[in-house]
Amino acid sequence: SHSGSCWDRHWASYHSLSTILQQQFNRVGRVEHGSVALPGIIRSGSIGGPDNTFNMGTMPSAQQQITTGQMHRGHMPPLSLAQQALMGTINTSMQAVQQAQADLGQVDNLPPLGQDMASRVWVQNKVDESKHEIHSQVDAITAGTASVVNLTAGDPTDTDYTAVGCAITTISSNLTEMSRGVKLLAALVEDQVGSGQNLMEAARTLTGAVSDLLRSVEPAAGEPRQTVLTAAGSIGQASGDLLHHMGEGETDERFQDILMSLAKAVANAAAMMVLKAKNVAQVAEDTVLQNRVIAAATRCALSTSQLVACTKVVSPTISSPVCQEQLVEAGKLVDRSVESCVKACLSATDDSEHLKQVGAAANTVSQALSDLLQHVRHYASCGEPIGRYDQATDTIMTVTESIFTSMGDAGEMVRQARVLAQATSDLVNAMRSDAEAEVDVDNSKKLLAAAKLLADATARMVDAAKGAAAYPENEDQQQRLREAAEGLRVATNAAAQNAIKKKLVNRLEIAAKQAAAAATQTIAAAQNAAVSNKNTASHQQLGHSCKAVADHIPQLVQGMRSSQAQPEELSAQLALIMASQSFLQPGSKMVTSAKSTVPTVTDQAAAMQLGQCAKNLATCLAELRTATQKAHEACGPLEIDSALSAVQTLRSELQDARMAAHDGQLKPLPGESLEKCAQDLGSTSKAVGSSMAQLLTCAAQGNEHYTGVAARETAQALRTLAQAARGVAASTKEPQSAAAMLDSAQYVMEGSAMLIHEAHQALVSPGDAESQQRLAQVAKAVSHSLNNCVNCLPGQKDVDMALRSIGEASKKLLVDTLPPCSKSFQDAQSELNHTAAELNHSAGDVVHSSRGTSSQLAVASGKFSEDFDEFLDAGVEMAGHTQSQEDQITVIGNLKNISMASSKLLLAAKSLSVDPGAANAKNLLAAAARAVTESINQLITLCTQQAPGQKECDNALRELEAVRGLLNNPSEPVSELSYFDCIENVMENSKVLGESMAGISQHCKTGNVPAAHTHYAISEAAQLMKEAVDDIMVTLNEAASEGGMVGGMVEAIAEAMGRLDEGTPPEPEGSFVDYQTTMVKYSKAIAITTQEMMTKSVTCPEELGGLASQVTVDYSQLAHQGHLAAATAEPKEVGFQIKTRVQELGHGCIYLVQKAGALQMSPTDSFSKRELIECARAVTEKVAMVLSALQAGNKGTQACITAASAVSGIIADLDTTIMFASAGTLNPENEETFADHRESILKTAKALVEDTKLLVSGAASSQDRLAQAAQSSVKTITMLTDVVKIGATSMGSDDPETQVVLINAVRDVAKALAELISATKCASGKPADDPSMYQLKSAAKVMVTNVTSLLKTVKAVEDEATRGTRALEATIECIKQELTVFQSKDVPEKSTTPEEFIRMTKGITTATAKAVAAGNSAQQEHVIATANLSRKAISDMLTTCKQAACHPEVSEEVRNKALLYGSECTTGYIHLLEQVLLVLQKPTADQRQQLAVHSKCVAGCVTELIQTAEAMKGSEWVDPEDPTVIAETELLGAAASIEAAAKKLEQLKPRAKPKQADETLDFEEQILEAAKSIAAATSALVKSASVAQRELVAQGKVGSILANAVDDGQWSQGLVSAARMVAAATSNLCEAANASVQGHSSEEKLISSAKQVAASTAQLLVACKVKAQPDSEAMRRLACLHKAAGNAVKRASDNLVKAAQKAAFDKADDHSVVVKTKFVGGIAQIIAAQEEMLRKERELEEARKKLAQIRQQQYKFLPTELREDQS
Repeated sequence: SHSGSCWDRHWASYHSLSTILQQQFNRVGRVEHGSVALPGIIRSGSIGGPDNTFNMGTMPSAQQQITTGQMHRGHMPPLSLAQQALMGTINTSMQAVQQAQADLGQVDNLPPLGQDMASRVWVQNKVDESKHEIHSQVDAITAGTASVVNLTAGDPTDTDYTAVGCAITTISSNLTEMSRGVKLLAALVEDQVGSGQNLMEAARTLTGAVSDLLRSVEPAAGEPRQTVLTAAGSIGQASGDLLHHMGEGETDERFQDILMSLAKAVANAAAMMVLKAKNVAQVAEDTVLQNRVIAAATRCALSTSQLVACTKVVSPTISSPVCQEQLVEAGKLVDRSVESCVKACLSATDDSEHLKQVGAAANTVSQALSDLLQHVRHYASCGEPIGRYDQATDTIMTVTESIFTSMGDAGEMVRQARVLAQATSDLVNAMRSDAEAEVDVDNSKKLLAAAKLLADATARMVDAAKGAAAYPENEDQQQRLREAAEGLRVATNAAAQNAIKKKLVNRLEIAAKQAAAAATQTIAAAQNAAVSNKNTASHQQLGHSCKAVADHIPQLVQGMRSSQAQPEELSAQLALIMASQSFLQPGSKMVTSAKSTVPTVTDQAAAMQLGQCAKNLATCLAELRTATQKAHEACGPLEIDSALSAVQTLRSELQDARMAAHDGQLKPLPGESLEKCAQDLGSTSKAVGSSMAQLLTCAAQGNEHYTGVAARETAQALRTLAQAARGVAASTKEPQSAAAMLDSAQYVMEGSAMLIHEAHQALVSPGDAESQQRLAQVAKAVSHSLNNCVNCLPGQKDVDMALRSIGEASKKLLVDTLPPCSKSFQDAQSELNHTAAELNHSAGDVVHSSRGTSSQLAVASGKFSEDFDEFLDAGVEMAGHTQSQEDQITVIGNLKNISMASSKLLLAAKSLSVDPGAANAKNLLAAAARAVTESINQLITLCTQQAPGQKECDNALRELEAVRGLLNNPSEPVSELSYFDCIENVMENSKVLGESMAGISQHCKTGNVPAAHTHYAISEAAQLMKEAVDDIMVTLNEAASEGGMVGGMVEAIAEAMGRLDEGTPPEPEGSFVDYQTTMVKYSKAIAITTQEMMTKSVTCPEELGGLASQVTVDYSQLAHQGHLAAATAEPKEVGFQIKTRVQELGHGCIYLVQKAGALQMSPTDSFSKRELIECARAVTEKVAMVLSALQAGNKGTQACITAASAVSGIIADLDTTIMFASAGTLNPENEETFADHRESILKTAKALVEDTKLLVSGAASSQDRLAQAAQSSVKTITMLTDVVKIGATSMGSDDPETQVVLINAVRDVAKALAELISATKCASGKPADDPSMYQLKSAAKVMVTNVTSLLKTVKAVEDEATRGTRALEATIECIKQELTVFQSKDVPEKSTTPEEFIRMTKGITTATAKAVAAGNSAQQEHVIATANLSRKAISDMLTTCKQAACHPEVSEEVRNKALLYGSECTTGYIHLLEQVLLVLQKPTADQRQQLAVHSKCVAGCVTELIQTAEAMKGSEWVDPEDPTVIAETELLGAAASIEAAAKKLEQLKPRAKPKQADETLDFEEQILEAAKSIAAATSALVKSASVAQRELVAQGKVGSILANAVDDGQWSQGLVSAARMVAAATSNLCEAANASVQGHSSEEKLISSAKQVAASTAQLLVACKVKAQPDSEAMRRLACLHKAAGNAVKRASDNLVKAAQKAAFDKADDHSVVVKTKFVGGIAQIIAAQEEMLRKERELEEARKKLAQIRQQQYKFLPTELREDQS
């Protein structure tokens, strides 16, 4: 890494140069070589003066005596601001050092520890952890000291005082932490004679040395440089002594000696260099140049003395990378000073001899420096190589890795294969020569056998490489090469006696050590920065993440030390791997928290330290992640044996603890308490249960890998359980309880060991019934033991007793006859009220105590059971006073409900006390308490007689009492709502609350006038309530706009990312293709929301919060699906890549969400806006990376997903065209006729049939062929729809029904193609007898049917005699297909209201009437109209029927009814249409009579459907207000909205930019003009719709009162909906145009916006046309207006689309996703989806072209011999 440094260069070039000396040296002195560190002495005085002397001579010792001029304090210049800041840092640090010195007065006082195995292990672990932490802190202190030496080397004016402050802060903060660790370690090792006191003494010496250093570097002190170097050297000496006393000193003393001798060699070489510089100075003629040489020589002397000092400082801790870095830094300073000295000499003289000597001397310094740094580098790379064949195995590992990552690039793979072949050849030869030299015959044979295996594997790899070279495009050949390389890697590992594995484990040990050290440093930095951190939220967040990491460090250190101590022990290696995996997530969280905290820390030095530590930790974590993955791959599937031995060890530890408890010697470990251990045990018992369930599942399925992972996780959870059980037993004061706890925990361990053993056996013989049965029995026994263990916890028995007491008391309710009453009705009522209040209060106490101690819960549950007993007696007494047997049964029933609710409350409290952190536990408890209150209220309401309203007030008070506890614990979620939803909810309810309180106050006064004395109190209470509501509204408004709320979102994304790394994925229920499809959906949803965030950052920053929340939700889903996809992907590398890419996207989403929060805090900050837009672009790129990773998994199925998305866009486009045609606005632009396009349609349709065949066959062939087929089919269907649309347009708008028939025919084809692509995707790679293959064949059949139907329609469309019949046949086929989809089990993506369902169902009545009329008239135009209307009516009914039936609030019975009647209605309607077809063929009277029969059947089904829909509404349904009035208001509002958007456009100008091509300049003008035209046209259209509404009401066509006009109301709603759509779409278009000309949006968004305007306009035209009658002059006029406005919108939209397409690309697609609840937001989502699809397709096309070019170039780079093989 230092190859670019100057000291690695040769200095020979200077030998021919001459030198000058700028000042006379004292000519008397001479140099003697010996043990001299640096013999230059520069005397006081200003350098360069005529009286200055530079004496050369011997020195008494190696200690340098270099002094620069000292100045009296009184004459020092004033301190700069930076120096003053440093003084502040030094003073603060000095206080910390003095505190540490005081703390080191005495060792820690540990509680008495037991002698059982767990206690001994704890002590050993604590010793190891303390040693590690102290070592890492000493490393940081020495590195910081070296940094101070290096940073203060130069001129004071050039010194970076902030960096010096940072180094000093690092020293002091680590010293503080170190002193604590030393006190603990001294206490732990005190029994070893004198070692504890020696440690304390060494630590005090180090503290004193640090204190000296701080005093010496004070800017105001003006101390000589030598003082600083001496103090630094003392720190190095003291650090070495401390580590030596700990037994942690650097083991290789020889290395240390060489290091120091090399440093001295540099010093000696530098002394010679200074002497040669003196000679140059003597011959220099120019005084200025002479001065330069002297100054350069002085710097050279100083920097070399610093290097020696620095070496002394870091020598004891040279294994630390930060210390190595500081030594390298000191080396760089020497290097630079030598270079500047040579340059000064070069410019000072032309004397070639002197110059040659300087060059040679410089070269000697450079070489000595190079030797020193090479020595350090050698140590950093772990010194000795591992094993005999280390270099060859290293090469093989690296190159095989390159081959794996070069898949797809045949040329690169082949090049790497050649390198690999050479390396394995070297290894084989080495092994053969070793075999020949081997004396032991067996060993010789083994070596030869291994060499043969390796040679065979090499030969296979070479063959595969030749194949890949010969066919670079063939992926199978590349796969062969990859597999051969993998085989070679395995053979190498076996041959080199696990050298690879050892190297990887060694790498992991180093990575773990460095990560733990870096984490320790970051925690120290975080604590140091806390004082000057002004942001409480960020400080708390960092504190939490530091605690989480601190909890994980011990495990990592233990794993690392255990692996180092037992290099051959697999269980130790697995423990290290597991500890490393567990460490990654909290470590990453801490890095994020630290980085986000840095800007809020006011102390610059502390902020710099925290930033550096976070950066270093991030680097260490990246290395740890890689090392963990590699080591895990190498250690193989022996995790089950390891887990088994771990559990057996735990059993022994518990047995040991049981014996200690029996002898009264069991002591709690430091930090353990009864409450903490009890909670740990409760929470861990669940983790044990779930990991065991996973173990059972994986073992039953024979999945060895996941069984191993589950076994490992089980062992880990059991370790925590055993520790907690021991802690509870040691902390309890009752010997019996302690014994019971330890016994039950021991049984858990025994059962678990047996379970793991049986799981292993089940793997050996999968499917063996007897083995499975044994496994189930053992699991049941373990579960029982676990429950017993939890029941031994304190407090649990008391709750069980309370539960039994309630059960016993409730038996009173089971008697046949109640005991006689003993009190009057009034007394009984009063007693019931009193006991109810007591029981309600006790329920609250139970809730409160379940969060407290076990004794509090015991008391509260006992009190609750007593109060329940009294309440029950009062309730039974009350039941005796009831008037009838029926009332008595009701009261007893209510008492039973209260009994059940009370039991549930105690169970919930028990569950929460066992595991307070369990998901939703607090909510369940609160819900149980509310249930008790509600059931009490029901009984009181039933039994008591009071003044009106009094019961309600009492009930409300009890409910308020029950929910008040929720506010005591606001961090617990109580619903699934997001942050923003919660704010909205509270704001809405706050308004209702204010109104309700006003109502209570008013009604109290009017309802009870005589009680005037209470009126004032009521008014005052109401006023106070109103003020409180106003306050909460203000607070919520502030909260909603605050940016800090993104913390939760960031955490949610980080958690989702962390779950990707979890070892055991849930058992996948689907295939890779299923997860691939869902991932594509969520990836695109993220991209869509991201695009919207870019737009909103400019136009509406306050909406960013909701969008960020959406990104978070979508990413969580994506990560979950990614976990499953990665688990099911083949090969595994694809899974790894998917996981990695999804994690990278997660990082992008986190940054995006954070920027959104920042922008919400300061919406006008242009820098934040730019940052957000950059982050959004990065997220979009990372989405593309995720999609490409998915494509690598299954290229063909990915192409199918993309194709299906494109086809859905085509269908949506056709729906818009159908609406325009229905409204009569589809006009030809020239004189073309349909005949001009017929042949083109037929030809394209036939091409689509060929594509269909390719698709069907593609499912069973390669992914490449499938991808080609999918892409080809999309291309063809696009051409077909385009040509059919042109053909339909050419027929003219005079015959709109025929236009609709034709477009419907191609829509059927597109829909069938979408189904076929979906079926192909599911069937890809499945065997021939798989159910998905049958579905594929069925979809292909439908496709062919629909294409045939299109061909028939095209041929019949101009034949007036048959086109109606043909249209009817096509409609019948379409309805049958719709019915098949309706009857499938697919659940619709969204639900709808019963009102919408009724509206759509009533459309069938109209269609039925038309069908009968058409049958009777037998006129083709009537038949065509019927066919079109029928198709739409039935399709709408089936869609809304299923959507309404599948609403979550609809009961199962009503749902089934709705689906049944929907099917019956459709079947009846099909029969009706078939009858119309018969009548057309044989128009007899009998046949016509049948029409009426069928129509009655349909009418009956419609009635049933409407009744079912009414049942869906429920009893609380209220009719809406008059929709006709709403319609007019909404229409006018929509028009105003459009006009406002248009005004915004008027103010826009295209953004200024450098002169480019005219087309691009015109484009922005075109955008604005087209957008203005659309805005004007839509405004006119909506206004005309408003006039239409008023006209229809005036004519009486539409009822003005709701009671008379249910249908009219529904029509008005349709009109309102359409108008809103137009307004929303136009608003979005204007927003897109605005963003586009400002450079924040793309042409794709404009195109999709314009298309949406066209679609919504068509919808509005159709809605207006429904009620229009031709006999009204006004309506005719309006119809003309509509038509003109509609045409204007269509024309303007088309112009905009063409302009944008011309500027960007040719083809446009969109993709439908679930639309958001807010209307405009939903439209924006659709538009953004279309935009994203368009951009991605364009990128894909460009990428394909690039790939083709690369592959064409590949052949040129192939090795010569491989090219020849091709021939």
